[in-house]
Amino acid sequence: MQPSGWLWALVAVCVADTFRDEAERIMRDTPVIDGHNDLPWQLLKMFNNELLHERANLSTLQGTHTSIPKLRAGFVGGQFWSAYTPCDTQNKDAVRRTLEQIDVIHRMCQLYPETFVCVTNSTGIQEAFREQKVASLIGVEGGHSTDSSLGVLRALYHLGMRYLTLTHSCNTPWADNWLVDTGGDQAQSQGLSDFGERVVREMNRLGVIVDLAHVSVATMKAALRQSRAPVIFSHSSAYSLCANRRNVPDDVLRLVNETGSLVMVNFYSYYVSCQEEATLSQVADHLDHIKKVAGAGAVGFGGDFDGVSSLPVGLEDVSKYPDLVAELLRRKWTEEEVRGALADNLLRVFRAVEQVSSHMQIPEEKPIPWDQLEGSCRTRYGYSEAPSLHRGLGALLATLALLLSGLCLL
Repeated sequence: MQPSGWLWALVAVCVADTFRDEAERIMRDTPVIDGHNDLPWQLLKMFNNELLHERANLSTLQGTHTSIPKLRAGFVGGQFWSAYTPCDTQNKDAVRRTLEQIDVIHRMCQLYPETFVCVTNSTGIQEAFREQKVASLIGVEGGHSTDSSLGVLRALYHLGMRYLTLTHSCNTPWADNWLVDTGGDQAQSQGLSDFGERVVREMNRLGVIVDLAHVSVATMKAALRQSRAPVIFSHSSAYSLCANRRNVPDDVLRLVNETGSLVMVNFYSYYVSCQEEATLSQVADHLDHIKKVAGAGAVGFGGDFDGVSSLPVGLEDVSKYPDLVAELLRRKWTEEEVRGALADNLLRVFRAVEQVSSHMQIPEEKPIPWDQLEGSCRTRYGYSEAPSLHRGLGALLATLALLLSGLCLL
């Protein structure tokens, strides 16, 4: 006698519940560390960073992918909050805007100490896990936020930045972004310029994770070669499954494997399915593919919540992480592999970055050449007087022409 259709349906529901229960069991002591969340940007857009506004209460916040109840339901135990400022601030007020976004992350920790604790190292993440708080880390999204200054890079580190995305969706004077590979931008540095390589070396010295989300393939390869520590893609998916240039091609995934680096999968529908609609199962396909090509140690989660306009069915907000973990278990991921994707892989990379760092080493000091800087309203302090910074005749003539043009005169 064959079981009836309703009995098979009941069995399927019971099995699904078993995987969900197993996911929650694992996540109670290994919560997810998410590589990228743009809630601070939403706080700027919605409330101009006025966190005491009645509607800005993170316990009751509406209209966002992220709130305190959703973080709790999703077993989020570590979060890189994005200190993001758009590319149109480059050569204008990018540094100021970045400082304000770092400030709002610190104020989140101050206003909600029962939920968030701002941390700056791998040990701090594990302590937050034990206290059942969300370890809150700062990722600066876009090298334009440094205004091509090693001094600003160091200052951001002292304010808590622990990863820097080398570009956003625009070139910096020293690194090429992903739009170069679409033909939407022209390559300037063919990956990284000499100064870009100095930026990576200084990040290694400080203990700042190199983030390659948003960069061109040439920049990916140059940074993977240059960095003495593993790198991350804080919110990128697999190019073989969705041929969007924001995703990571297989030859780069193999370099990720060789360098012990990490790809934290993005949930944006257009990076998952290359269409407006996507599903949780398709996100799991990306996780499977990265595991297959780069190894189980190369997989993480970088949802890009509150930074994207469309999300897969089943992953509508940060509360849905257990459902994705349940899907991995259904696909026969081992508990060790799941714990790696949740937190252990990121912790391994972070520890390796910390081990490579050495504040006893002499900092990188040579600034970017004047003729590589953009923007017409810069002052020349240092460049016009430092004897070690002689420039060629062409650069001198260009500077003279700029001065004679009367730009920046009232």
